[in-house]
Amino acid sequence: MKLTQVKGNTWVIEANQFIPLYRLPENRCILLDTGLREEREELEETLLQAGLTPAGILCSHAHIDHCANNGYLQEKYGIPVALTAPEAGMCSNLLTLKCYMLMLTPKMVAQDLGAMVHAPDVVIPSQDGPFSFAGAEFQIIQTPGHSPGHICTVTPDWVCYTADALLSCEMMQAKLPYSLNHQLAWTSREKLRALDCDAFIMAHRGICSQVGELIAANDALTLRRAGEIRQLVQDWMTASQIVHGACQYYKLLSHHPRRALRFERNIRFFIEFLVDRGELAMEVRDGITMYRNTQQKALR
Repeated sequence: MKLTQVKGNTWVIEANQFIPLYRLPENRCILLDTGLREEREELEETLLQAGLTPAGILCSHAHIDHCANNGYLQEKYGIPVALTAPEAGMCSNLLTLKCYMLMLTPKMVAQDLGAMVHAPDVVIPSQDGPFSFAGAEFQIIQTPGHSPGHICTVTPDWVCYTADALLSCEMMQAKLPYSLNHQLAWTSREKLRALDCDAFIMAHRGICSQVGELIAANDALTLRRAGEIRQLVQDWMTASQIVHGACQYYKLLSHHPRRALRFERNIRFFIEFLVDRGELAMEVRDGITMYRNTQQKALR
């Protein structure tokens, strides 16, 4: 892993995704997320080679690629972990984690997500504003949508870590961008326009100085994918039929059950988005929920 300076004491570890950190005196640092479980040894080696010791973890949200090493580092170094209340609740046990990945069986959740279970030491306030943690003063921006309690963090160097609130240019070809609530994620992205920061770090490998055009591109991607899925809905269809059509359209024909379940989850969130926007009608027929494109004439 490569350690790159962004500005001042704000750096990023270039792992599968970017893991930002803020350097403190005496060779200590605050990690903003901790990455995947399989990256643990390399993450520690990168910190060791840089002569850095973790002093705290300020976590953006409780997804496996952002918090899988929280509990391990918390216990090994005796350091505090900070999460928002919704994200802390999700990590509290395997059953609450199943809410994050509802499509997986309990056994799959234990196997795939068990490393996420831990108890944070500090609950981040639910409002925007200053946040003192582990010897540094940050600014917290509440950006729910991608997950229930997602946050963006501004370091003392005025560098904003947007985590997964904003996709980088590199991710603009994503076939099925994930958000638990696409409309809420859209609203949260708009909050980032007003930030007067010198740099913005996207978790999935992006750093830029301005985000206005990137926010617009994220919005356009959401609408484009939603429109494509809506066009696949011919007369009344079940969610499973829509999922099947979308997987064929995007060539996401995986034979791996876990991956296929993740695709299905992402498509269902787009279906919900379209229903809320009035672009899909929803009706129960013979006990089965059906959907119809409201811009097409229904067949009876």
